[in-house]
Amino acid sequence: MKIQSKSKKINKAWLQEHIQDPYVKRAQQEGYRSRAAYKLIQIDEQFKLLHANQSIVDLGCAPGAWSQYISRKQKAFRANSVSPQNFLVGIDLLPCEKIHEMQFVLGDFREPEVQQHLVELLPNHTTHLIVSDIAPNFSGIAQVDAWRMEDLLSLTLEFSKQCLHINGKLLCKAFHGTGFSQTISQYKKVFAKVKEIKPLASRSKSAEVYLLCSERK
Repeated sequence: MKIQSKSKKINKAWLQEHIQDPYVKRAQQEGYRSRAAYKLIQIDEQFKLLHANQSIVDLGCAPGAWSQYISRKQKAFRANSVSPQNFLVGIDLLPCEKIHEMQFVLGDFREPEVQQHLVELLPNHTTHLIVSDIAPNFSGIAQVDAWRMEDLLSLTLEFSKQCLHINGKLLCKAFHGTGFSQTISQYKKVFAKVKEIKPLASRSKSAEVYLLCSERK
C-alpha cells in the first residue's frame, strides 16, 4: 500500500508540473503535438538549421512535433521559391498521424533493411539534415540504459556516414552519463565540429542534451 501511495504522489506531481509547463501550454495554443517542438525551434533559431531546398530525415519522429515544425518552415520556403526542392521523411516504431508533405516510414531504425529503405527514398540517396530525438525505452537499470542509448547514437552516426551530404548537419539527442565521453569522441572522428546544446525547452533536471554535428571529415 505504501508503494502504491508513493507512486500516486509522484504521478500527481508530474501531472501538475506538466499541466503548468509553459511549453505544454504553447504547444496546445500553436497546434504542436508535444512540447518537444520548442527544443528544435530554439535550436533552429540559434543555429539556422533549416533552409530552402533541403532534404531532411527525422529519426524517431512520433508523435510528430519536430516534423510539424519542419513542415511549416518548408511550406514557408515553398511560398517564396520559384522551384522549391524540399523533402521530408520521418521514421518511428510508433504510428505518426499524417503531416503535410512528409513521407512516413513505420519501422525499426535499428534494422539495416529499414535504414536502406530510408536511403532509397531520399533524392539522390542523400540528405542535407538529419534530426533525431530518438531515445530507448528506459529500463531503470543505468548501465543497460546507457548501452541502449550508446547503441542508438552509434547507429545514427553510421547512418549519417551513409547518406548525409558532405556539407550536411546532424542534430541528435544524447544523455550525460556513462558512455557520453566515448560517444563524443566517436562523433569527432567523423565531424570536425560537434557542439553540445541544451535548449531552454529541455527541462533543467533532465540529463538530455543535443549534439549538433557539422563539417564531415
